[in-house]
Amino acid sequence: MKQYTDFFKSHRQIINQSSHSLLNHHREKAFDSFSEKGFPVCGSEDYQHTDIPKWLEPDFGFYIGHRGTSGNPGKLYPCNVPGLSSYSYFVINGYFYPHEVKKELPQGVFSGSLNSFAENHPELFSKYYNRLAEQKGAGLSAFNTMFVQDGYVLYIPKNIVINDPIQLTDIADTNRDSLINRRILIILESGAEAKLLVCDHAAENESVSASTQVAELFIGENASFDFYELEESSKKNIRLTSNFVRQASSSRVVINNITLDNGITRNNYEIDLDGENAETHLYGLAIVDEKQRVDNFTLINHNTAHCRSNELFKYILDHEAVGAFGGKITVAQGARKTQAYQNNRNLSGSKNCRMFSKPQLIIHADDVKCSHGMTTGQLDETALFYLQSRGIPKSEAVFLLKYAFTNDVIQGVRIDSLKERLKMLIEKRFKGELIRCRGCF
Repeated sequence: MKQYTDFFKSHRQIINQSSHSLLNHHREKAFDSFSEKGFPVCGSEDYQHTDIPKWLEPDFGFYIGHRGTSGNPGKLYPCNVPGLSSYSYFVINGYFYPHEVKKELPQGVFSGSLNSFAENHPELFSKYYNRLAEQKGAGLSAFNTMFVQDGYVLYIPKNIVINDPIQLTDIADTNRDSLINRRILIILESGAEAKLLVCDHAAENESVSASTQVAELFIGENASFDFYELEESSKKNIRLTSNFVRQASSSRVVINNITLDNGITRNNYEIDLDGENAETHLYGLAIVDEKQRVDNFTLINHNTAHCRSNELFKYILDHEAVGAFGGKITVAQGARKTQAYQNNRNLSGSKNCRMFSKPQLIIHADDVKCSHGMTTGQLDETALFYLQSRGIPKSEAVFLLKYAFTNDVIQGVRIDSLKERLKMLIEKRFKGELIRCRGCF
């Protein structure tokens, strides 16, 4: 930890140079918070299988004061989802890439750089930026706030509906080991609707990239937002995310995180249902093998009555892979008529892989419907035998059962073209073929 606090103190001027003053305004308080809390300690209640201090101990070198790639990322890193009529944007090494967009968003909508948002909408920036991360986050979020240089903002004014999805391609592309800090800020005012797909990629070279990402989502009354994240990076990549969501009354949020290729991943989700009749659907799928690791931790807070949440995370592990899931649902006093469901289902393909699971319910109200469950096992031998008895080779039967296991997570995707593309990528992943959703990249 000391290496980072020392770097911050000695390079503060350089850190500030590339960012708007409103962004820099939060750094000092974040520095004090990180100095006090540090990184989460492995073995603590919510980080039992995630050793962030160990993973960030190497001298990565900060990616600070640079502006990403010199070429057009749309040509260098095409992320192809056939049939996806989307608004396309790029973030390279934590910096928003200003390029000419082919489709214009409705008037009043902002989709672009965090620094530009601070410049053009200072009141909104001051109202929302770092509000949840500072209030809810721990040392890892404070660390991100200390060093982040730029990021992506989506702001949608009242009652504006964006039918086509917005696609953000997030790329780590450095020729040296680097630590990259990224930020996402989503603001939907009342009655607004949108869908965002974030494709997380890393260039295929010998360098190691570690990234921290903080996402803050403010979803207004009667608003609807879908947030899809597809991680398809590299086995040398470390990805640490903290996602905070605040929902107003009658809002609807769908979050679906899918890891197809990675090195080490830790995702945190904290969702607050603050208005009556708010609804959340939270999905996760991780396919990991070799020595890959995926750890997801979720906290859904039902803070008022008549809210609903549905949570499903699935892991498919093989070789020496490690998976972990920690989930909490809290129901506050007075949050009657709550409906909350949490499930974690896992398939183990090797005696050497490991899966750790800890679902929890903390209920302080009466008249609620809440449940949680977890299973970890191998493929159903009876189903496998049945398929083989019908003349299907064992390898194909194994593939079919694994593929079917992912189905209910994929069905949670509400973009048809993305759903079909994910089915193809998952099929290639199970068959050991080279998987890329990004064309020639």
